[in-house]
Amino acid sequence: MYPYVFLIALAGLAPNAVTANPWELSGFVSGEMRGFVHEAPYLRQHEGNISFSIQPEIYLQWDRGDQSLLLVPFARWDQGDDRRTHIDLRELTYLKSSINWELRLGVRKLFWGVAESNHLVDIINQTDLVENIDTEDKLGQPMVNVALIQDWGTVDFYALIGFRERTFPGVRGRLRSGLRVDSSSATYDSSAEDDHIDWTLRYSHAIGDFDVGLYHFWGTSREPVFRVSQTSARETVLAPHYDLIHQTGADAQATKGNWLLKFEAIRRSGQGGTYVGTVGGFEYTLVGLFDTVVDLGILGEYHFDDRGKKALSPFNNDFFTGARVVLNDTQDTTVLGGISIDLNGRSRMFNIEASRRIGSRWKVEVEFRVFWDVHPSDPFFGFHRDDYLQIEFGRFF
Repeated sequence: MYPYVFLIALAGLAPNAVTANPWELSGFVSGEMRGFVHEAPYLRQHEGNISFSIQPEIYLQWDRGDQSLLLVPFARWDQGDDRRTHIDLRELTYLKSSINWELRLGVRKLFWGVAESNHLVDIINQTDLVENIDTEDKLGQPMVNVALIQDWGTVDFYALIGFRERTFPGVRGRLRSGLRVDSSSATYDSSAEDDHIDWTLRYSHAIGDFDVGLYHFWGTSREPVFRVSQTSARETVLAPHYDLIHQTGADAQATKGNWLLKFEAIRRSGQGGTYVGTVGGFEYTLVGLFDTVVDLGILGEYHFDDRGKKALSPFNNDFFTGARVVLNDTQDTTVLGGISIDLNGRSRMFNIEASRRIGSRWKVEVEFRVFWDVHPSDPFFGFHRDDYLQIEFGRFF
């Protein structure tokens, strides 16, 4: 209930701002085709699909730029999975800024982290898992954010108004477990359930070659645990449970010439005990490869979770290595490829992502994922026959 009251109050700011100031419209529409290498492993799953999405962005500012409003809705229609057909308000943010403080009200998307293969410290927004299993797509989070900006760093205070449940593929969707996740059976530690208000305090600063961040979060975990349950129709499903947790996180990145050194760590309690997770690594860039304008980045990262095989994440004792190729051409062509290796077993995941502009308004993106020798105990086992190729054409406006 809280988020809806909050958004109605925020919407009251819009009419006067729109009538008094010019506004800017941008965004994209896209069509996506996804094909799978193998037949579906589970009954009723589709063999491939197409989908279309749109994400407009409306921005306006007034008061000599000290106040602004940003609106970013998102919608997708998916041929194969009705759960992937969805609408979300990614952002609806009012900003009031001054010399050494900023106030933001509304729905926002934030990203924290420096690692390439997994964003361990990123906790504010819920994952929109029906979009992509890489967990980079996020749902908008209602919040109040006050930032104090000083020479010694920035302190952000967040009150997160209400909780967003993670999205999951439906019964016809691919890239899911054998038992589907039934979000209608979700349970919570908090008696307030999805009306619980979460709190976060974060410090960030750039110190010479280092960018550092440190935060503490108290609230409902964005990462659910699953319990086997039965629906009223006697279907066996997975029911998500959202624990109340405390999580302290830190991230740091050092820029040393052609080297980027990266580190993230968290300590979480309240989700079946206390545990520590870390990821650290590097990216070394070969600039002007073979006397051309092409840059080649070499990446390496190691993941550790002291829960071992009991970890909810597949990244508990894993190594990632990959390469990033940037052609530095007028079409902004980039290719990122890598492989994640489970050091506890034989599971491997290979991934390639490539993108290129076509003219000034169009862009094509290609994604290819392969899952090898995935052990039945691995969280990725549900995807063991879901190798896929995805091509997306987008037009920007």
